Amino acid sequence: MMKSMFLTVFTVMLTLANAQNYVHQAIIVNEGYYDFTNAQIVEPVSIGSYDPSTQSYSTVNTLNGMRFASDAIIVGDVYYVAADQKIFKFDLNTHAQLTAVDCPGVRNLAFADNKIIATRGEYLITFDSYLHVYNASDLSLIHAFSTTEGPQWATQNLVVDGSTVYVAVNNAYEFGNEKGLIGKLDLNTMTYGNEIDLGVDGKNPDNMVIDGGYIYTVNNKDWSGSSVSKVALDGSLTSTVNIATASTGCGTSALRDGKIVYQISMETTLNEFDVAVMNNVGPVSGFNLIYYELAQDPVDGYLYTSETDYSSYGNVYIYGNTNTVLHNFAAGVSPGTIVFDVRSLSSVEEMGSVVEIYPNPVATQINISAHGAVKARITDLSGKLVHSSDMADGNNTLCLEGLQTGSYMCSIEFQNGKVLTRKINKL
Repeated sequence: MMKSMFLTVFTVMLTLANAQNYVHQAIIVNEGYYDFTNAQIVEPVSIGSYDPSTQSYSTVNTLNGMRFASDAIIVGDVYYVAADQKIFKFDLNTHAQLTAVDCPGVRNLAFADNKIIATRGEYLITFDSYLHVYNASDLSLIHAFSTTEGPQWATQNLVVDGSTVYVAVNNAYEFGNEKGLIGKLDLNTMTYGNEIDLGVDGKNPDNMVIDGGYIYTVNNKDWSGSSVSKVALDGSLTSTVNIATASTGCGTSALRDGKIVYQISMETTLNEFDVAVMNNVGPVSGFNLIYYELAQDPVDGYLYTSETDYSSYGNVYIYGNTNTVLHNFAAGVSPGTIVFDVRSLSSVEEMGSVVEIYPNPVATQINISAHGAVKARITDLSGKLVHSSDMADGNNTLCLEGLQTGSYMCSIEFQNGKVLTRKINKL
């Protein structure tokens, strides 16, 4: 028994001392299902949290009254969600709603200089402003750029370089009049201008990423073809390469290890485009579904993908570095945005304590000694919560007498938001 306890404590100490960044959770925004014919919300927008350490997924919020959702960003210990008519702000640990602001037609979000930048656009609706800037703390409106001083057409993606925000102007909701512009928003002077024209083959930028001093856009043109554009941050270089005679899936592209992976609408092949040489390098083996969202985990490099029928289900598949499925789970309808809550696990010296979990295996009671711990959760290996207990600062005893024999995961949450997860065995 003492040897088992020593091994548990030693393993915890070693892991804490060597660990750096890790994905605490993935926030998944499910767009739901809105029946446009009957003007009815059939499946509401929902927000889910996936814990990679326990491979468990749970719905943490439902946004009733919202017809769709389009983006999410994580900033510190909060996250923001763009959904139909509103921008929501949530606590990243409790998922409690902190505030919200009306922003009809909101599309994408970005954060810079303690400000939230929001793009706008909606089918058959004309706005007097397609670019808003809010205070990140309380979501009070700082500035709404009119079509005279700001973008004249519907806007989409955003990327940030210091205090400069690059804005994709695509006018994608007015079919036959798509645009291909990238505008610059200077947050220091709160001015917009210097639009870069991507040319006739660069119309309708659907996705935009920044890497190595360049902006790359995946463009859907007039929906009859697709292309990739490369733009220097100062606008001195612009080049566009056609990649297909059909459009890409809605948002189905991502930057993965210096290459853009993308999927052509209704195809099951995932393609790869090398931005270094601005050319396709062929299909990627191991992928054979029609994907809706692609997002790379910034720590382990895993590729999170989603599939959906847009009305009744949504699944998420996680691919490893060799393109094999590591895990998959059911989410809500149309999982359209996946963002990662990356945290840093401090060393034992920084934590100021040694975490002890003993005895392990446990018969009836397990003892946890962890300075700064606030909560302990026990889940089975499927991720189902079977026990939860608030923790006092110091030693704590959890009664597990009612649990069946088997293996469980014990997650200890600390005051600073860090979470330590360890496997325990119940006799």
